Amino acid sequence: MFIDRAKINVKAGDGGNGMSSFRREKFVPKGGPSGGDGGRGGDVILVVDPNTNTLIDFRYKRKFAADRGVNGQTKNMHGRYADPLYVKVPPGTIVRDEATGEVVADLTTEGQQAVVARGGRGGRGNARFVSSTHRAPTFSENGEPGEEHILLLELKLLADVGLVGYPSVGKSSIISRVSSAKPEIAAYHFTTITPVLGVVRIEEGTSFVVADIPGLIEGAHEGVGLGHDFLRHIERTKIIIHVLDVSGIEGRDPIEDYKKINLELSKYNERLAKRKQIVALNKMDLPEAHENFQRVADYLAQEGREVYPVSAATGEGLSQLMHRAAQLLAEYVEDPEDVVAPALYEAKPDDEFTITRSDDGAFIVQGKNIEKLVVMTNFVNDEAIRRFQLIWRRLGIEDALKERGIKEGDTVRIREMEFEFKA
Repeated sequence: MFIDRAKINVKAGDGGNGMSSFRREKFVPKGGPSGGDGGRGGDVILVVDPNTNTLIDFRYKRKFAADRGVNGQTKNMHGRYADPLYVKVPPGTIVRDEATGEVVADLTTEGQQAVVARGGRGGRGNARFVSSTHRAPTFSENGEPGEEHILLLELKLLADVGLVGYPSVGKSSIISRVSSAKPEIAAYHFTTITPVLGVVRIEEGTSFVVADIPGLIEGAHEGVGLGHDFLRHIERTKIIIHVLDVSGIEGRDPIEDYKKINLELSKYNERLAKRKQIVALNKMDLPEAHENFQRVADYLAQEGREVYPVSAATGEGLSQLMHRAAQLLAEYVEDPEDVVAPALYEAKPDDEFTITRSDDGAFIVQGKNIEKLVVMTNFVNDEAIRRFQLIWRRLGIEDALKERGIKEGDTVRIREMEFEFKA
């Protein structure tokens, strides 16, 4: 089964908690702090696997969570970092963040990797908080939470040449002739309902990948039929071979077919209409094809198209067609606009925060640093609470709350934690 879209949830590992401990040795009655740091949580990494060509595996498993780091230990022993979690995807996978719609990664080459969720850093042990004025801290940090995202995966086939045209014009027959691909072929429309890839070998050292794109119909750019599902796979192709049934035995005019398919391509993506396109006039083994050939060829010549008469049934003309495709690929220069660039996020100061009110009147504080502080603070330790209060004031949150009219006894909510405000 060919699956070219999927939604997955990725969760990086949380950092391990720091340890709060003191040296307890026979001849060291007042040993100092010796709590080690927690280990970093594992990243979630997407990696291109050339042995996969569909996203079907994500139909059955949609949640991927890396391991958390190991907690710190006594005697200044740090916790072990968690191993990253590698998730295999096929070449041609575009990764988007569902929340923002931004492209996170465009994975095209074998072994290419993208970190899509970063593991949280380990919490610091109490030995890390020793200072000239505080010789015996009793508190340590909890581990930082790992990132969590919902990602949309979209597969666009990595083919050099795409065969396009109306249903039943012979695209599947052509690809079965010129490659080892074995698409389903029958005498009715929409036999091919998923794209088919084949490798064409011209000579020693010269080969390219050709894709049989399922038949397009009028209105495909608006999603009629399975238009969007099919058109997406043409976007990465360098050369388009437009296959026409020049015999007209289906009751359609080849010239009208040509016009309609190109209109669909341009409406879906204007750059597709400008891509190098050659035309294969198929079914030349039929008498009706010879009657139509000159009229169609003359029209296409006016359009500036190269025309190749072929017969998928007999193999006539296919060698010349494939050699020309190989030549055009050798001359191909990539359009910079066709390169999908990852999103560039504007860096914001970590100490920025916002204050809003909830329906129940609570003050909601949101911000990277303050939320991280809440998660990593051990609120059962009095020293840790005092440290939290100092940083809270240093970030300016208390003053900002007072400006918003907070009163003693009001509720302040940060992530899942609630506090009662004391003036």
